Amino acid sequence: MARKRYQRGHVFLQGDVWYVKYREDVIVQGRMSPVRVRRCPRLGTKREFPTKHLAERRAAQILARINGLDYEPGRVSTFDEFVERWKMEVLTTQKPSSARAVHSHLRCYIVPQLGKLRLEQFGVENQQAFLNRVSENGVSRKTILNVLGTLSSILTTAKDWGYICQQIEIGKLRLPSRGAKHFAAHFTIDQLNKILSIAEEPWRTLFCILAMEGLRAGEALGLQWDDIDLDRALLHVRRSAWNGKIQTTKSEASETVLPIPDPLLVILKNYRATWKQNAQGFLFVTRNGRPPSSNKVVEYHLWALLDALGIPRCGLHAFRHTHTALLLDTGANAKVAQRQLRHADARTTLEIYGHVVGDAHRQAVEKLASVLDLSGPKNATVN
Repeated sequence: MARKRYQRGHVFLQGDVWYVKYREDVIVQGRMSPVRVRRCPRLGTKREFPTKHLAERRAAQILARINGLDYEPGRVSTFDEFVERWKMEVLTTQKPSSARAVHSHLRCYIVPQLGKLRLEQFGVENQQAFLNRVSENGVSRKTILNVLGTLSSILTTAKDWGYICQQIEIGKLRLPSRGAKHFAAHFTIDQLNKILSIAEEPWRTLFCILAMEGLRAGEALGLQWDDIDLDRALLHVRRSAWNGKIQTTKSEASETVLPIPDPLLVILKNYRATWKQNAQGFLFVTRNGRPPSSNKVVEYHLWALLDALGIPRCGLHAFRHTHTALLLDTGANAKVAQRQLRHADARTTLEIYGHVVGDAHRQAVEKLASVLDLSGPKNATVN
């Protein structure tokens, strides 16, 4: 359906805000032919556009799309309608572990607050209002950014499919201020030794792998004996397990080969001798032959040990943080830590684990302090 005529729109001032009225052809779900609807978007305040002429120039930018020779009617939909289709066509292609977080964003924030809103109405002003409402409920800045990431994915897909919508630009939004930075839990050497001294198999071997290789919980739970070369002392990271289901690793960089240290090699050989065989050769399985859920391992096995030892409760990821702390504390540089942790960029390693103070760091500060004269003021008289 071609546009009927060139539109300049009607620019008017309401209070101290400029608006523009114009008409647009849209395709409504369930109708065969486009319908013409009236639009009245906000242009900006009188402070931003002191004169009507400047407001009209801003309106011309908005109207350029529908006045263009290649103009075609856009599709419109509410968030409720589009999200249901997006879940079927897009979300089902994501890994279950990733989809779980997205379902939480949709259920807790996006659908309850935006469900009845049309996609094309979710401009910067409504984006900011949504962000403010979520923030008022005590949601952390990190969670807000994750929710905005889900919204951005939805709106990008909508735009690619021909729907009228405005994508999210973080630079145009005022995010809540940063709170105090939280550093992930990790064990001291003494705590780790105590855990390994009382842990029973197969969990002792699992905890040893996590602590000495720095694997993510899902990567360790997804290990099969074919991944472990005992003769060459090499461990292949090829998959991850989540809630008993096998999936790919977090990224391509996560799939690699890691050296097995001698103490862990001995532990693995001893474990292999008493290991109960299963069809797929997983190192760790439940009674139904599937890898255990990391949450169950934490709840039923790790926490029992931590409570007995008087160590604050935490998750399996604490072993990865402990591995990194010990790695840096023994003098490994950022590049080696990046390779072991399998981050795509060494900067990621430093950003996540920059709070770890290793011996090399401490020695450098001590050396600096040693050259200073800290004997205090002399008895000399100052004129």
